[in-house]
Amino acid sequence: MRLIVGYLATPTGEDGLVLGVQLARSLGAALDICMVVPPDRAVPAEARFAELLAQRGRAWLDQAAASVPDDIETAVHLSFSESFSSGLMDEAARLGSDAIVVGGAKDGLLGRHTLGTVSTELLHSAPIPLALAPFGYRTSTADRIREVTCAMGTRTGADLVLRTAVRSCERMHTSLRLLSLVPLDDTSDIESLRDPDREARAIDHAQQMLDAARSGLPDSLTVTSSVADGSTVEAAVSGLTWEDGDVVVVGSSRLAQPRRLFLGSTASKMLRALPVPMVVVPSTEFRSDMPSSTDPTEASR
Repeated sequence: MRLIVGYLATPTGEDGLVLGVQLARSLGAALDICMVVPPDRAVPAEARFAELLAQRGRAWLDQAAASVPDDIETAVHLSFSESFSSGLMDEAARLGSDAIVVGGAKDGLLGRHTLGTVSTELLHSAPIPLALAPFGYRTSTADRIREVTCAMGTRTGADLVLRTAVRSCERMHTSLRLLSLVPLDDTSDIESLRDPDREARAIDHAQQMLDAARSGLPDSLTVTSSVADGSTVEAAVSGLTWEDGDVVVVGSSRLAQPRRLFLGSTASKMLRALPVPMVVVPSTEFRSDMPSSTDPTEASR
């Protein structure tokens, strides 16, 4: 298994790298650290600048790799592309990556998510799961993932999100918390808010998720379930207990193209209130069909 971190020598780049290390150790995965720089140009002055940028990029990558603990297989890659997100996805396809990890925007609130240009583009086009680190996550002291929270409604694709979370917890040997979003699924419909059966449906949905998850996990792993409780998505998320090392798994919007990401309205609202990383799963099972990138400069240790 391989994870690729989209890296920049910035605080948000460090946020993504710390999350990548935690995920790699928990999953027993190899970690690829990738930096994307603009391609070389024919104009001599610009070519010289590109060469200097590439040299500096290699030095930054070496520093990043040196910060990764020795128990994690690590490689660094310098890729050339006009677009950071496109170059990162090309590199992920070339390496056969199972997921992409990035930090957020540098102007976000500490401990909260703010989407930048790169993360927004990846959320609309990546064909594999995308893990997003909140701003300031570089201060996390967790060695590995402590618990996975799987947030699910009743819309198409919910079963895939659950399967992904169950497989991940089994591989990481960590506990799973199931969060039913039934009460929040139809909040745009005023009549649904007055439905006296909403609470009963939510409890039933939580129990169904619990039964399905337990059937796929060893008895030694802890599985719990709860119902989102709050007048808004943000209030429901804020009312939950979160600890260092927790992550949330959500699915793509039903509007997403097959094998592509697209963050729905509920997940977007969750993201704004979450103090922990979020992993977004594509709308259907992934099969690699992306074109290979041009040959990058790479090194490994």
